[in-house]
Amino acid sequence: QELDLEERLCELDLRSDSDIPPSTDSTPEILKRVLSGLSARWKNWWIRGILTLAMISVFFLIIYLGSFMLMLLVLSIQVKCYHEIITIGYRVYHSYDLPWFRSLSWYFLLCVNYFFYGETVADYFAAFVQRREQLQFLIRYHRFISFALYLTGFCMFVLSLVKKHYRLQFYMFAWTHVTLLITVTQSHLVIQNLFEGMIWFLVPISSVICNDIAAYIFGFFFGRTPLIKLSPKKTWEGFIGGFFSTVVFGFTFSYFLAQHQYFVCPVEYNSETNRFVTECEASELFQMKKYSVPPLLQAVLGWETVMMYPFQMHSIALSTFASLIGPFGGFFASGFKRAFKIKDFADTIPGHGGIMDRFDCQYLMATFVHVYITSFIRGPNPSKLLKQLLILQPEQQLSVYKSLKSHLVEKGILQPSLRG
Repeated sequence: QELDLEERLCELDLRSDSDIPPSTDSTPEILKRVLSGLSARWKNWWIRGILTLAMISVFFLIIYLGSFMLMLLVLSIQVKCYHEIITIGYRVYHSYDLPWFRSLSWYFLLCVNYFFYGETVADYFAAFVQRREQLQFLIRYHRFISFALYLTGFCMFVLSLVKKHYRLQFYMFAWTHVTLLITVTQSHLVIQNLFEGMIWFLVPISSVICNDIAAYIFGFFFGRTPLIKLSPKKTWEGFIGGFFSTVVFGFTFSYFLAQHQYFVCPVEYNSETNRFVTECEASELFQMKKYSVPPLLQAVLGWETVMMYPFQMHSIALSTFASLIGPFGGFFASGFKRAFKIKDFADTIPGHGGIMDRFDCQYLMATFVHVYITSFIRGPNPSKLLKQLLILQPEQQLSVYKSLKSHLVEKGILQPSLRG
């Protein structure tokens, strides 16, 4: 008699951690030959180091290519992370030979992406949409179309239910939706942060990468005290060393980025040139200001005042979250992997595991940055409001104009003689 999913998981939990199968070794043969004389510990060090430098180099190249390429990178990572998590569920689900789970999972991914990216188009590409009648229809009824698409998938799921396996199928239905919440929603927030200015994209992501690298280095050389049982290789020495390194890095990196218009200006779409542009007059966040040094630090530094960008103060908050709370995204992923007795989500990157293994902390960071911007940074956006007004019909625009003019006259900003 077949065991249901809960019984199988109970059996898995009775196995020791040593029963977790190792991930497939995807290390290139040339690296294996070069590092063949090293111990397993140092071999893993060099493999991780070389691949890390390669990934950082590719990341810098994509930054150079512009914001559109960064958006494509985020979308690609989202799809790959979704694939890795869904594949784990499929291994359990496929053993029952039940229909449609994989097809429905990808269908729901398309539906949710259609909804979120459609919202982005409506917000940031209003002028472009206004010139194309077919797009106006899609944007006007975007949410209804999105709901209709999702409802189709919902009905398909109900029709796929098989007797005696209802509970398992609803487990997998929930699995798909939680995966969508983790990957698609968070990647959408990453792109929203990017539109605020590339610096809001680069500093958080780089801080997480820096913390990961610094914590690994400090833990590798000085680690003695285990930090958490979910990740036995994580140590307090690595955690503390990663914290201080990340705060210093974020503060310094922010100083460099804040000097360049390319990084600090909001990303906007120019409908005339059909390009994304980053041209603006820098806001107060990115203009040098004089700050008084706290009395305790004056004796150490010998400075009473210091010149810095206001954004550098915000970078301390971002770096602190990346190094103190961000790792809990990794701990969460470790717990998930242990629950299903797997070492890595996949073997896409030699020495690192899957894409999700490298971006488990980034998604948590993206949510924090979005909340931080909306809570402490972002105010009313006249540019975005103007784009929305341009979508209105001429008579609606005229009505808004008359109401606004009447309001300004009452406030004394416009002269009463301008009435009429």
